[in-house]
Amino acid sequence: MINWDEFEHIHVIKKLKQILNSWWNVDIIFTDDRGVVRSLDAKSASHINPAIKLLLSKNASLENLSEVVAKSMESMRQNSDNSFTFRKWDMAGFDMAIAPIIIENEFMGCVVALGFLKDPEGIHRLNEIRERLSAFGASPEIIQSSIGRIKAIEKQDREHFMELVELVAQEVVTLHLEITTRENRIRELNKELGSRYKYDNMIGKSKPMQSLYSLLDKIASAESTCLIHGDNGTGKELIARAIHYNSPRKDKPFVIQNCSAFNDNLLESELFGHIKGSFTGAIRDKKGLFEMADKGTFFLDEIGDTSPTMQVKLLRVIQEGTFIPVGSVEPRRVNVRIIAATNKNLKEMVEQGLFREDLYYRLNVININVPALRDRKEDIPLLAEFFLNRTSDQHGKKVLTKRALEKLYDYAWPGNVRELQNELERVVVLAGSESKITAEMLSPKISEQSKGKIQGARLHGKLKDSLEDLERNLIQDGLRRTGWNKSKLAKELGISRAGLIMKVEKYGLDKRKLLK
Repeated sequence: MINWDEFEHIHVIKKLKQILNSWWNVDIIFTDDRGVVRSLDAKSASHINPAIKLLLSKNASLENLSEVVAKSMESMRQNSDNSFTFRKWDMAGFDMAIAPIIIENEFMGCVVALGFLKDPEGIHRLNEIRERLSAFGASPEIIQSSIGRIKAIEKQDREHFMELVELVAQEVVTLHLEITTRENRIRELNKELGSRYKYDNMIGKSKPMQSLYSLLDKIASAESTCLIHGDNGTGKELIARAIHYNSPRKDKPFVIQNCSAFNDNLLESELFGHIKGSFTGAIRDKKGLFEMADKGTFFLDEIGDTSPTMQVKLLRVIQEGTFIPVGSVEPRRVNVRIIAATNKNLKEMVEQGLFREDLYYRLNVININVPALRDRKEDIPLLAEFFLNRTSDQHGKKVLTKRALEKLYDYAWPGNVRELQNELERVVVLAGSESKITAEMLSPKISEQSKGKIQGARLHGKLKDSLEDLERNLIQDGLRRTGWNKSKLAKELGISRAGLIMKVEKYGLDKRKLLK
């Protein structure tokens, strides 16, 4: 499937359209394989010729345009040499140029250039165009402006014109193939790497997750220490497992320890072991987790919660590969790959004197940032479907209504994927025999989220200030939900992309500032 919304804002395509606009006052639109106009905001976009905007806002002319394009595509399918065609758009009176978008020998759609005359001899048709526009209710001002913008293409320029239109189609094909290649690479990665914990256990097709997959691909065969940073509930342990089970150590032990689970004395015994009689209750020798993880991988979760004393001991084993069990004087040597994780900012802790700088740099060889769910909300439908399918055998197939999904989008998810999983498990149980999960079934904190936002706006003072509060909240939540896709959000909000960018700057909602 082609994502048509992508193409309106690709730099090369925008430049080609600008050239066609400036030289011949030509407008460019896209259609699918049936001739249906698929340009982003085709009815409301700003066009060079006001006649184009008028015609694309009328159902009759849109249907007629689709028929003309569909017939042209059928003709091109039957004639392999015919990769470009000119057609008169009888309903409008002027000409159009049609370049097919062909991917893997299949006609996927067309690039259509509108608002010109094929050759200078067509100038006599201007009166015909006036009549057509008048029949569509165009005002005398629009008619006059439109007629003044229609140019005829000189014969010596026609080949160059055709090349530019075809270049737009080629750029569409190139971008689509790049996206497809990227998605295929992720699928191949899932097949090739590891049999127990594959990358597809981490669900998501958003850009942040694709960047994460790419990084995991690069470090699959490495032995370097990794530091995973992310909020609670983002799946740091899942990533650590994926790293281990897709590494050369995959057949060796994978050991986990949460560093915040014990005080220093107990944690030291857990990590390094002890010998008989080293403290009250030590009735026998005990192997520590580092020794148990020898030749494998040791995942130290919540590393930021360790004390300065424990940090010194961890530094030694990471740096030298040796440790001393509690009560012993003989060091032992291990070969362990360390993967550490934290939800704290270790760099800030180093600056505050709460975390050893030398340990920080030993751990932070490969840094992995796990995106919070609020920053990849486009993955919520995929995650929801996965969690609902896991319960289908026991509770029957459940589906989310559109309104319920909207509520999931609106919620901030401070508990991230884990919170989403718990919410869906809860609602599945409470839904009983109902096959549809409605917004009313969700937890109050989620179902009433939108009400809370309105209540959070200023309800005193000037109306202008209260409306700005509400507008800022809508834009901020929309940016997070769409992954900062301004084109998509502008369409949802019913404003232009340029207008949205101005409001983002006005309210200080730049992505880099919000994610600090």
